[in-house]
Amino acid sequence: MAEHRKKKKKDDGTPDWMLTYGDMNTLLLTFFIAMLTTAVIDGKEMQLILSAFQGSFGLMPGGKSLSSGMLAELGNTVESLPSTDQGRSMAKAVKEAVALFHPEIRARKVVVDLTERGLKVSLSTDAYFKKASAELDIDTARQVLEKIAVLLMWQDLKDRNIRIEGHTDSSPTDPDGPWPTNWHLSDARALNVLGFLIDFGVDPPSRLSTAGYGEYQPILPNDSEEHMSKNRRVDIIILKEN
Repeated sequence: MAEHRKKKKKDDGTPDWMLTYGDMNTLLLTFFIAMLTTAVIDGKEMQLILSAFQGSFGLMPGGKSLSSGMLAELGNTVESLPSTDQGRSMAKAVKEAVALFHPEIRARKVVVDLTERGLKVSLSTDAYFKKASAELDIDTARQVLEKIAVLLMWQDLKDRNIRIEGHTDSSPTDPDGPWPTNWHLSDARALNVLGFLIDFGVDPPSRLSTAGYGEYQPILPNDSEEHMSKNRRVDIIILKEN
């Protein structure tokens, strides 16, 4: 006669996952106790720590809405951070600039770059200025300056401030000439670009400012003519923050 196997009665005790969950809570509690034994925490900081455990272990009630205070102020601070709309408008501006200056970029007369400060359009002074001079070769520069004016008045950028910065290589200027130092030369080039941009419709003029850095902010070491030519430039920077 075959033996009848008795079915074992299913255990109705604590599920296995509850044991793991309990271990995790115990470890977390131990961690915070260890922190408290080596640190001095004031009442507000203690409330912030304990707020993460509301409803846990049946010790504290949960479900309360956020009241004014440190946590509420933190939320307001996060909400007040610059929105992603600003980043999107800058990304669109980069695409617009690359399309607008495509011929000049291919000819290595213009460089378009997105920097921490904003959208930068760099003009090669060798291409657009007379040699060793702050005077623009307007026959060559007119078209690119008109394009820059169009970009600066583009809908997404027309309220942004513009910084025009002149740079030179390390070759000394004539101390008795019109530009005694590279600072004078770089600043004069930036000012001339500013003047033409206003003439070509960039408005209001209060958006524009200039600076001359001479040879003191090179892109590359001034150790060859190729490198020096890249350092001779005027940067038009559309600032992210006004």
